[in-house]
Amino acid sequence: MPGYQETPADAGFRMPAEWARHRGTWLSWPHRESSWPDKFEPVPAVFAEMVRHLAPREEVHINVGTAELEAGARAALARAGVPDVNVFFHRHPTNDAWCRDHGPIFVQRPRNGRIEQLIVDWGYNAWGGKYPPFEDDDRIPTLIGAKFGIPVVHPGIVMEGGSIDVNGLGTLLTTEACLLHPNRNPTLSKGQIEEYLHDYLGVDHFLWLGDGIEGDDTDGHVDDLTRFVNPKTVVTVVEEDPADRNYRPLQENLERLARMTDQDGRALDIITLPMPRPMYEGDQRLPASYANFYVANGAVLMPAYDPEQDDVAAAALARCFPDRTIIPIDCTDLVWGLGAIHCVTQQWPEASS
Repeated sequence: MPGYQETPADAGFRMPAEWARHRGTWLSWPHRESSWPDKFEPVPAVFAEMVRHLAPREEVHINVGTAELEAGARAALARAGVPDVNVFFHRHPTNDAWCRDHGPIFVQRPRNGRIEQLIVDWGYNAWGGKYPPFEDDDRIPTLIGAKFGIPVVHPGIVMEGGSIDVNGLGTLLTTEACLLHPNRNPTLSKGQIEEYLHDYLGVDHFLWLGDGIEGDDTDGHVDDLTRFVNPKTVVTVVEEDPADRNYRPLQENLERLARMTDQDGRALDIITLPMPRPMYEGDQRLPASYANFYVANGAVLMPAYDPEQDDVAAAALARCFPDRTIIPIDCTDLVWGLGAIHCVTQQWPEASS
């Protein structure tokens, strides 16, 4: 670890919650058409809509591997009416657009009246080697660290940003289905994975859910299931139809949450979110979930899929975030790539180092 003899946790670093003040948001501009078979054309416009709402509130940093890709991104932003301010392009090649999973995880510590940052660069293997190549994506955190002079640490294990959620006070949510899957870190036990999470993210209280939702090719990312909305409150999706294949796994996760506590031993406050009506592309069930929202400065970008349920989900999130504007963004095309807003964004917390 450059400049430190201890682990990041020993040196006082911790991952902030997503609602902490941001310097900006990282995106990787979409270009891999096979991620949205026969439906790639509308996807850049969805990214542009996200940037339209983010740029007035915080910096937006976009990974683009070529001049041609940057030109296409700029054109999409112009069509969406995004002013050419507060948006920054970086010539960082990527394989795909899922920046939540291949982007940098920032951890922070207070030091001499300032906030210092490190980047944690976990290994990335495209959800267990499902979608090669992924070597360019795997390098993104280190490229960003070099660009901005932020030290980078490499734990040496596979971990994706969408597989974890933190409350900023030492508690982490995750799932057994994903983190214990043999296609990630087959030689590590549950306890050993917790040690890595403690050492590199500064967390010491672990909340393990079970299975993910139908259609989720990540093997059960928690950002489609359950999210912290404040240090002791979570929102979790539930399916009302007992005949739906999501019904039982989501009920089991709800039952687990009811038995869980925060890092201080207090029971969690639990707020439920609906699931949209089942969405398919051909025979493929799509992993549409309202839990895949993104918390930005002054706003929450919420995936929208289903007008009737969208309103219910937006009202629930408005109660969770009374000081932020809830902004629904149509993700009916984006989710054909098997992810939504949270999957393509990565927060850059504000710091003073």
